[in-house]
Amino acid sequence: MIGKLKGLIDSYGEDHVIVDVQGVGYVVQCSARTLQRLPKIGEAAALSIETHVREDAIRLYGFMSDTERDWFRLMQMVQGVGAKVALAILSTLEPGALATAIATNDKAAVARAPGVGPKLAQRICAELKDKAPAFGHVDPALAQLSGALEDKRLPQPVADAVSALTNLGYPQAQAVAAVAAASREAGEGAGTAQLIRLGLKELAK
Repeated sequence: MIGKLKGLIDSYGEDHVIVDVQGVGYVVQCSARTLQRLPKIGEAAALSIETHVREDAIRLYGFMSDTERDWFRLMQMVQGVGAKVALAILSTLEPGALATAIATNDKAAVARAPGVGPKLAQRICAELKDKAPAFGHVDPALAQLSGALEDKRLPQPVADAVSALTNLGYPQAQAVAAVAAASREAGEGAGTAQLIRLGLKELAK
């Protein structure tokens, strides 16, 4: 089982890179984001590797960090998510953004990945929501607020403020984060108008 590769970049393909390790060329499938971050041909590189062994093939998947590889593994625990879809999601969202999107139930952000429809995005967010904070720097209070919003357990002024910001065109994850910060600043009992004003101020930073 291969867990890491260090070598020279031999060549690039549309969805893979060949890494020359002491004369042996390893074909490594990568996300578009990883391919963009790798160095030029002939330069040294190191990749965290996930090895998939099948009856007809052995495939290597490469990542810039162990966290990215962990997300690749985790997403495939969700029914309907295979290696191809997991790479597509990681091509669209870097690990930190993915953790935030899942923790805040931002299904639209996950659904931007090719091959991910609304139903699959919803399943990914629902099944991995509790695991997301452990795999990224996600504020637990933000995740809790998002869960309360989803379950309609938020105080009405807070829910109305989030709704107002999303109606202005801000993604739900950003709106929730801004209102969470506004709530901390204003304290309990803040009205909708105050939360909207402070939320807009937070979004303008």
